[in-house]
Amino acid sequence: MKSLRLAVLAVSILLPLPAFAQELSEERVKELALEAILENPQIIMEAVQLLEQQEATAQAEATADVLKEQRQLLEQDPNAPVLGNPDGDVTVVEFFDYNCPYCRRAMSEVGGLIEADPNVRLVFREWPILGDGSVFAAKAALAARNQDKYKEFHWALMGMEERAQEASVLRIAEEIGLDVDQLRSDMEAPEVQAHVDESMRLAQALGFNGTPSFVIGYNLVPGLVEQDQLEALVYEAREKE
Repeated sequence: MKSLRLAVLAVSILLPLPAFAQELSEERVKELALEAILENPQIIMEAVQLLEQQEATAQAEATADVLKEQRQLLEQDPNAPVLGNPDGDVTVVEFFDYNCPYCRRAMSEVGGLIEADPNVRLVFREWPILGDGSVFAAKAALAARNQDKYKEFHWALMGMEERAQEASVLRIAEEIGLDVDQLRSDMEAPEVQAHVDESMRLAQALGFNGTPSFVIGYNLVPGLVEQDQLEALVYEAREKE
């Protein structure tokens, strides 16, 4: 299908519009495209560039529509942990994985942001994509909400030097005073799995393919972002509201 689209683009670039407007069979289009390429080899690059531009525009428009539809859920999901100012005027949503080294590096940047700006709401989306240890850590963190220790547990897990897996996660849980038996039980609560499932769906819909990834206003920001960049994006979002 893509090769046919390239052929159509190549023909449309070289042929006058009235001629191209006539109905052509797929084979005739390919013949004309080959003739066009042989006469003007650079046309194939022009066709590729046009096709890439069309696809990029279509993807950007589709993503913008998804973000518009999902923004309320992203910012106000009652099943997502909130740090910073719960009543802040700008919401920063972070998708992360406890085993992602870039997420761990982003911890100080995100922490610095909410310390520097008292009007930022920080919504966490647990998005465990780096193995079973990540899934266990995410579920344990979400379960810690029942003991009012999500914030403390989150920062402790992010500050680990070793990989997050069952043994290391439970050790950290004990160190911060969590009841581990209750934690294990609470990890099986339906709202825990629901949060993870929703994160997976939202990340896919928004086109994210790695952690960390942020949503700030109507900006999608994949990858590690330094505090000054986060502050600039927050300022932009605040100005547009």
